[in-house]
Amino acid sequence: MEAVQKEHGRLLKRLKASQSIKHVQSTIEILQSARDTIHSDPNQAAVTLAKLQNPVKASFESINDTLKETHSGMNKYTKSLDKLFKDRPLPSTDHDVLSTQEPLINRAIAMHLLREGQFSVASTFLEEIAKQKSLEFVQSSSQSPEKAATLLEMDEEPSETTRQQFASMYYILHEMKENRNLQPAIEWSRDHRAALEARGSNLEFELCRLHAGIRSPRVSSLRPRYLREVQQLVGAMAFCPNMRGSPYASIFNNPSAWDDVAQFFTREFCSLLGLSADSPLYVAATAGAIALPTLLKLQSIMKAKRTEWTSENELPVEISLPPSYLFHSIFVCPVSKEQATDDNPPMMIPCGHVIAEESLRRLSKGNRFKCPYCPSESHPRDARKVFL
Repeated sequence: MEAVQKEHGRLLKRLKASQSIKHVQSTIEILQSARDTIHSDPNQAAVTLAKLQNPVKASFESINDTLKETHSGMNKYTKSLDKLFKDRPLPSTDHDVLSTQEPLINRAIAMHLLREGQFSVASTFLEEIAKQKSLEFVQSSSQSPEKAATLLEMDEEPSETTRQQFASMYYILHEMKENRNLQPAIEWSRDHRAALEARGSNLEFELCRLHAGIRSPRVSSLRPRYLREVQQLVGAMAFCPNMRGSPYASIFNNPSAWDDVAQFFTREFCSLLGLSADSPLYVAATAGAIALPTLLKLQSIMKAKRTEWTSENELPVEISLPPSYLFHSIFVCPVSKEQATDDNPPMMIPCGHVIAEESLRRLSKGNRFKCPYCPSESHPRDARKVFL
């Protein structure tokens, strides 16, 4: 794996150092200049074209030279990947639950593109889906009316409102990161103050503090809630000539302050839309990449022992993920030792013990039953579904 990482680092350095784009731009400028010269004086066309030959040829040669270096780096990188994954096929897709959920996958891709600010790519992607969907509808109408009706019900396209909301988010982020302009973000936080306060968010205050606008009468309503922070900012005024040597240096000399507040804004913006801060597609792809080495090892072991993957809708082994990728608790029934699912949720009986619904049915058989962990007796109708 280290060899792959080294080749990847070298490839990135080559791409960053590549002069291809500059050479292409130089060629475009030469051609545009020649075009303008010929347009202003057609009699100079022959002379201009003659002068154009050598610069254009030299520019193309430079472009080819830089591309050769890039292609060389790509070849070395792919060879290192081939060496690492030699004779190690990817896990089979026999248990791919998502293969029948094409509309959900398309929506996840479209939402990911919108969340990344790739609006033109998202638009093209959705147009291609619409064309494919229309073609399938026409074909299904003559063969199976039921299938055609199902196609009409599938809706994987994010609404126009969702697109406009993400366009607004990226406009605010662009102003914040590129122009160091916090005003659009502050105005947005004020417009959504009630919802942010209900979440316990201090986004508006953090934006105002970074904007050094805490003394403005427009944010006077924030002072009671953030009295201590306001007092620190007022006290820092006395050290204004020598802020770096003051006790308040950490407040004003934070190199990551702009990036932190941008991430904070993105997280709160997505939260008010009912979305996670990170794209689910990105999270799923990253978690899959983390799990891939374990699954490859598992497949080789299963192949050697001539066994098969028999678990349905769940992994046969535990995959260790970073804490940031653990979104909810997993309940394993203490009776059946099976993991709870939507069809078999955890149920709490009156004594406080929790077992899976199927275990509850087997134990009770519709009548009063004794808890498997204490002497209490109860009826299955008294059990309550637990949400973890």
